[in-house]
Amino acid sequence: MQIRYDTAAVLPAFVQRVAEQLRSDLRAAMTQDPAARSALEVALAYPGIHAVWLHRAAHALWTRGFVLTPRLLSHANRFLTGIEIHPGAKLGRGVFIDHGMGVVIGETAEVGEGCVIYKGVVLGGVSQARVRRHPRLGANVVVGSNACVLGAIEIGAGARVGSGSVVIRDVPAGATVVGVPGRIVTSKRELAEPAHADLPDPVAEALAELAVRLKRLETARGQRRAKPLAKIRGIQPEDPDPFAGAVEGRRDWPKPPPKPVAPAPKHGTKRK
Repeated sequence: MQIRYDTAAVLPAFVQRVAEQLRSDLRAAMTQDPAARSALEVALAYPGIHAVWLHRAAHALWTRGFVLTPRLLSHANRFLTGIEIHPGAKLGRGVFIDHGMGVVIGETAEVGEGCVIYKGVVLGGVSQARVRRHPRLGANVVVGSNACVLGAIEIGAGARVGSGSVVIRDVPAGATVVGVPGRIVTSKRELAEPAHADLPDPVAEALAELAVRLKRLETARGQRRAKPLAKIRGIQPEDPDPFAGAVEGRRDWPKPPPKPVAPAPKHGTKRK
């Protein structure tokens, strides 16, 4: 049985799907980047858009069983835009890669619709097995500059990953994760978009809390000096505490006794 395709019906539908996808990518760039002035400017001068479009062509070939051609197209994409996307990776509609230099997206990674990825982001794997080993991003996820999302983990819809973070565990929807390794600091959208500079620092907050607790302990115990260290050589019980003096900036450290000096030999004599 021979199957005939109606080219007149199939081709316009394919062109319409491609055109709609391109328009959604342009709308995402116009929405996410306040520096974008026109769709023509985005289409001609945004490497993130070029990388997404070239990847869509490579991915279409990859899903049809081609291997070398999409790999070469991906390699050319990396050379032209500085963005490396494996042809097997899946990108949803409206994905925007801002600036994009140094972005790496692995073979089994999945990026949901409306995600924003900034420069230097790595969606990498931690296994050499030929299984799903890269992260899956839900819809509308924001990944900050130089962040690494590693392994076959799930990043929930609407989550945000702070700049420079290393995420190795699942992140629930709507959460914000920062730090190395990544820690969830908010479970709801409490910060304005994108507000990368306002992300909390859990390490700094922990150190500040320790400083407050230490101050309370010092206040409770009062200003006490350690007892004189009589057992240290050269320090007598009535001498001042050298450690307390060092803290207060004093220089009254006890001096060690001078070493005995051998008498100089007389003129014309030899030392034995």
